[in-house]
Amino acid sequence: MNGIVYKSTGSWYVVKGEDQQFYECRLKGRFRLKEIKNTNPIAVGDKVVFYEAETKGEGVITEIAPRENYIIRKSVNLSKQTHILAANIDVAFLVVTLNNPTTYTAFIDRFLVTAEAYSIPAVLLFNKVDTYTPDELAEVKYLAYMYRDVGYECMGISAQTGKNIDKVKARLQGKTAMVLGHSGAGKSTLINALSPSLQLKTQPLSELHGQGQHTTTFAQMYDLEFDARIIDTPGIKGLGVVDFDREELADYFPEFFALKHLCKFHNCLHLNEPQCAVKQALEEDRLHWSRYKSYLQLLEGEEDTYRESE
Repeated sequence: MNGIVYKSTGSWYVVKGEDQQFYECRLKGRFRLKEIKNTNPIAVGDKVVFYEAETKGEGVITEIAPRENYIIRKSVNLSKQTHILAANIDVAFLVVTLNNPTTYTAFIDRFLVTAEAYSIPAVLLFNKVDTYTPDELAEVKYLAYMYRDVGYECMGISAQTGKNIDKVKARLQGKTAMVLGHSGAGKSTLINALSPSLQLKTQPLSELHGQGQHTTTFAQMYDLEFDARIIDTPGIKGLGVVDFDREELADYFPEFFALKHLCKFHNCLHLNEPQCAVKQALEEDRLHWSRYKSYLQLLEGEEDTYRESE
């Protein structure tokens, strides 16, 4: 039977079969024998083939279909391995908060680079706009302006009050989406606003550290009340980007890629090379310096430097 993985715990997988029933499945042994670099051989969103086990409601996965795309990051504890957050995604949402908790531009840019690398449309959702002071709201509007200027879709929303949730629904219609963000950014609250019948568990921010408390332990996909599916992921502090070739990294910054053909050297890294169109555009304030700073951090292989101040 064909099915789609809705939840992955690492040992068991909840699969929705073509009969619209859910099965708790395990992997057939041969998958475990394969030498894999990913911590999870199967991810939420994967299309699989499975057969029913003798115990009702259980199954065994025998085949994984090729993935159309996926969002991947370095595993937190096993830096040499990678972890696939979700697969076969039509759109990826990043929930951004100015504070409580703070979403730094370095984190946003790592997310966008990863989405670009795997050809996944990305949307930035600036959440909690109902809680900001006028000065904070101005800062949010500037961030949205900057990323729109680069070419990304941005929405100011309030998952708590419902502001612009209808726009998110319209963007989701007929699609499978993934939602990513820090703990406490409001991912579960957003999903509840999109589909109130789900009643996902939410938690307030930790008063001690101003950080969110993990309410989602494993990635899980939900069918929404309209024609859409959304994958909720555990809140993460850092987004370790999987290594790219130095020469190709700038291609995942659309504004840099657009100028690449104007550089003197076709393999220009936009560092100290002569007649670099990107550096010239920066000096003329036609590009955003925070994006270039993120590019340099990734180019030099720096890990999540913004995490220390969280």
